[in-house]
Formats: sequence, C-alpha cells, structure tokens
Amino acid sequence: MLSLSRSETSYNKPESCRVTIKQIVAPNYCRLTFKSPVVAGAAYPGQFVMVYMPREHKYLLPRPFSIFRLNRVREEVSILFEVKGKGTELLAHTKRGSQLRIMGPLGTGFPALPEGSLLVAGGIGIAPLVFLAAAEGKPCTLIYGARTASQLICPPDDLTLPNLTILEVTEDGSKGAKGSVSDLLPGLVSGAPALFACGPRQMLRAVKALCGHSGPPAWFSMEERMACGIGACLGCAVQTKTGYRRVCRDGPVFSAGEVFFDD
Repeated sequence: MLSLSRSETSYNKPESCRVTIKQIVAPNYCRLTFKSPVVAGAAYPGQFVMVYMPREHKYLLPRPFSIFRLNRVREEVSILFEVKGKGTELLAHTKRGSQLRIMGPLGTGFPALPEGSLLVAGGIGIAPLVFLAAAEGKPCTLIYGARTASQLICPPDDLTLPNLTILEVTEDGSKGAKGSVSDLLPGLVSGAPALFACGPRQMLRAVKALCGHSGPPAWFSMEERMACGIGACLGCAVQTKTGYRRVCRDGPVFSAGEVFFDD
C-alpha cells in the first residue's frame, strides 16, 4: 500500500512575490506565475498556496490554489484558476510586475507516483495533477474530463509531457470521448498500480465507487473553501473515518478509503 513518503514541509508566513506571467488561458480562466524562492524551493505535488488580495482590497480573505507548475531553477510557481467571484476576478486583473503576497507551500501532498499510474482530473482539478506528472516524469495516463470542450482549459504546452498519455472526455461530446471520466475508468483501473484524482465532489465519489475494495490504492486532492489555510478556522473540515479533518492542514490529499462522500 502506498504511503506518504515526502516530508510535510509547510510555511505559514506570507511573502511578497512579483507576478512574472499573467495569461488568460480561456474565457474565465487565468494562469498566474510568481517569483517565489520559498515556494519553488520547498513545494511538492499536491500542496497549495494562499494568495492574498491586492493591497487596496486587503479586507478580502486570501484564496487557496493548488500549485500548477513549478520551476525550481527560475524560482517560479504557477497557479491555474477559474474566475468565479470577487477575489478571483481581482487576481485575474493583476498585471505582470505587480506584487502580491502568497503563503506556502501548505498542506500534505501526493505520495510518490508509481510508473503506470492513472491520473483523473475534472475541470480545474487538472492543476495539481499536471504538477505531479511533470515533477515525477514517470509514464502515466491522464483522464481529463469536463462538461464541454471550453472547460478543458489546461494550456496544451503544459500537457505536452513525454511521460503523459492523455484521454479527454466531455459530457456533451464536443471534444474527446462523450461521457464522464467514470465511463472510461472501468477498462483502466484494474491495470493501474495507483490512482490520483482531483475534481468535483461527485466525480470523486464515482471514482471511489469504481475503485472499490479490490481496486488500486487511490488518493484524492479535495477541493474545499478555506479562510486561513493553516488549520485555525476549521472552515474546511471534511468527514473521514477518523472524524472530521481539516483539508488545509491534514490534506488536501487524502486516501480515497479515508474520506466519506455522503452529504
């Protein structure tokens, strides 16, 4: 059985970082890249950062984002997010060269990726899985699903990894296979040594059911709203076999068998 073998290093002091790249990758989706020696030097796949609002809007709470890409040599870290509220709208209007405060890396990430693993991403859940595939460099298969083609928003250059085989699926059939990620899983799960997933709660519930008791070890990156990112506010708690646990501090990555998905 897989176990978390990485050091659980978190930094809970915000640092001022310069925005080096701002890219609108699709309507309502943005990529920001920061110069951050602290995050770039310590982060591993599955961890996240808290990004604080511009100084003139400091009354707004920071927002959590999975780390999408990392360049340790250039000391840069990238996030990929959907614009769907006041905070993300402000961040999407940030200009290159601006200074923003970020805090991280935070949380417990994925265990090491075995060769031949299966990655399952729903929508913006692609972010931590691209980091995982790029960092490990081992052959693996990615199922990337969304409702429609316009929501498959990961920049093509970031998916062009020599170790990555990509299967796209959309519910309306506008790109790739027609259906959901759970429609493609039955023929792939049995041969995978491990499964890593991130996406909407209903997708994770379906993936867990397909893995069952005889499937491969599975690890989920949970998407929950956060206010502090360090476990103080208890706003991101999820129910597990060992009681309620904090996604920001105890996760965001949990083993599939540990998390309850009953509403």
